[in-house]
Amino acid sequence: MKEFNFTKYEDAIKIYREKNLMQALYDEGEIIMDQVLVCLHGEEHKKRRKVENKIFSREIFRLYEDKIYPITLEQTIQPFLKTGKMDLVDFGFRVLLNLTADFSGVDRPKKTPEETETLIKLLKIFASGATLAHSTRDRDEVKQEIKIALKEFEERFLGPSIKRRESLIKKNQEDDLPRDILTALLVNQETLKLPYDVLMREIAFYLLAGAQTSIHSLVHTFHEITMWIEKNPDKKNCIYDPIFIQKSAHESTRLHPSSPVAWRKPTCPVQLPNNKEAKEGDKIIVDLYTCNRDEEMFGEDAKQFNPFRKAPSGQNTYGLSFGLGMHSCIGRNLAAGVVPKEDTNPEDHHYGTVTLILKKLFENKAKPNPDDPPKMDEKTKRPNWGYYPIFFDR
Repeated sequence: MKEFNFTKYEDAIKIYREKNLMQALYDEGEIIMDQVLVCLHGEEHKKRRKVENKIFSREIFRLYEDKIYPITLEQTIQPFLKTGKMDLVDFGFRVLLNLTADFSGVDRPKKTPEETETLIKLLKIFASGATLAHSTRDRDEVKQEIKIALKEFEERFLGPSIKRRESLIKKNQEDDLPRDILTALLVNQETLKLPYDVLMREIAFYLLAGAQTSIHSLVHTFHEITMWIEKNPDKKNCIYDPIFIQKSAHESTRLHPSSPVAWRKPTCPVQLPNNKEAKEGDKIIVDLYTCNRDEEMFGEDAKQFNPFRKAPSGQNTYGLSFGLGMHSCIGRNLAAGVVPKEDTNPEDHHYGTVTLILKKLFENKAKPNPDDPPKMDEKTKRPNWGYYPIFFDR
């Protein structure tokens, strides 16, 4: 097996657009990722993505952002506002898990703190499986934990969620059907014919993708904004401008992609950007962390945080962090919102979950705790925060 590494932005674009290269990052984590959307290729990928794309419409984003998310966010943050402090990583898990559960179709029948705690525990176990390739733990131990966690997830959450939706579908009560991923899959089950274990992993994956990746974006962005304000105190009121927050979130996501590398494998012989041929069994690694900091694409200050950066022509402000082409992240607009334009009306704009949470935090005067420094996560090789204490200076 040969390994090909790419660190230039333009080369990464070509890799992403090559139709004969398929996802390989999650091969080691197949116990939780086998046959989920992000790992599919070709016609099977197109068929399932077509169904799930119906849930990722602007209309449904607006419904969640205007009606559902504000309630969930308020309920989740209130206990922390009363104590005056929080670990932002822990809070991120809680609020993003609750938001993502709504969108994925995972019911919490009793809406109790204990249910949230259980889902957080399960999510962390699922995450350890998906990122198994970067884990510092014993592989077999992680896999055993996931088997147990999937069983608990099915019994306590997925099974009852499916039962409720199937009852509504059988009664043909279309107006009462939830607008979520699980419902879309069940309604289209005759077309998709998903085995139960695949359906379970698909919903677990959406919980994971919607919460786990956005948690890191949330914490990195908070850190970058607060450090930038410290260096630019005359701009301190920018933190109350949601457009500024969203631009900051995109810039931070460019600098800190949730997955610092992308792996691909050929389905047939493929000519690579370096003019070498990759064959089946070979591995192509795109160093996203470096590509997104490519000075040829983003200028001499590419490694620095600049919330007012102008995206290069034809490129996204968040770089390649959400992928590109047929395997681009299906939920990128849910997390990051729509990229704002010069004439964007702030009152009629889709900001995404990360910006909404940060806006709420800054409205409540959230600041890093100077007496309790943050720490990186030692359980993974990925450069993510594991502990980030903040307080509300109200």
